Amino acid sequence: MSSNNSHYVAPIDETPLLATDAVKTDQAPLSLWADAWRKLRRKPLFIISAIMILALIVVALFPGLFTSVPPNDNCLLANSEGEPSPGHPFGYTFQGCDVFARVIHGTSASLSVGILSVICVLIIGVTFGALAGYYGGWVDTVLARLGDIFFALPLILGALVITQLPFFRENKGVWTVVMVISLLAWPQMARITRGAVIEVRNADFVTAAQALGVSKFRALLRHVLPNALAPIIVLATLELGVFIVAEATLSYLGIGLPEGVMSWGADISSGAKTSLRTNPEILLYPAAALSITVLSFIMLGDAVRDALDPKSRQR
Repeated sequence: MSSNNSHYVAPIDETPLLATDAVKTDQAPLSLWADAWRKLRRKPLFIISAIMILALIVVALFPGLFTSVPPNDNCLLANSEGEPSPGHPFGYTFQGCDVFARVIHGTSASLSVGILSVICVLIIGVTFGALAGYYGGWVDTVLARLGDIFFALPLILGALVITQLPFFRENKGVWTVVMVISLLAWPQMARITRGAVIEVRNADFVTAAQALGVSKFRALLRHVLPNALAPIIVLATLELGVFIVAEATLSYLGIGLPEGVMSWGADISSGAKTSLRTNPEILLYPAAALSITVLSFIMLGDAVRDALDPKSRQR
């Protein structure tokens, strides 16, 4: 190198490799899920929402740990709209039932409808969306038009119509509400899945798998879907809260769960009809439980979405 340019180059010993510039070669790069979990563990939003959801699951599975009062068998008209007392912190309903016991026992039905609806929507939506996005052609056209038909029906309005059909009207229960919600809510999941599959199907590793003799269907199951799960999981966590609200709305309108099943929506409806002016606190307790549950799943969905966002993974 000429002497004219030597002053532009610093000696090696004067430019040591900084720790921030060093590359760790002794550890494998983090996968999408490992990196997302590492981020979630550091997010207060995820920790708070996870604790709240875990507490709700414990309440739903073991209501006897929180109250020993039967929600229906201990209703006395002498206690109608009674004030809170030891062992009955929320007071009594218009029929003399313990409000706290009804709120605790209503957790199971609300969470069951939400979780089962999400599972059914995932099965239907992911199946149709994956087939439409991966195979394209007439399969995509048929499934897309079928999804448009159901997507045009608003969830609550469509549920009002479907629940009046003889089969649904005569067989009220948790599974009936789950079937109605799943029938109307799968198109959005299918659209998200279709877009994610289209984005992944032309990746190099999918092309390499097919070149090695892997069938299209097997490549879809083993290579495409696992790499398209991020937006699907985010939408599932967000929709769980929506489905819980939908069940509460249907029960509030009197077309959801039957009277014998504890439900926050049914208790809100009953309190609004009988005690809204005289004792509004009766309906505020199940409404607060519903709001906290939905907020927990929305917070969880936001945290998962941020952790799986590809832009946030850029270094």
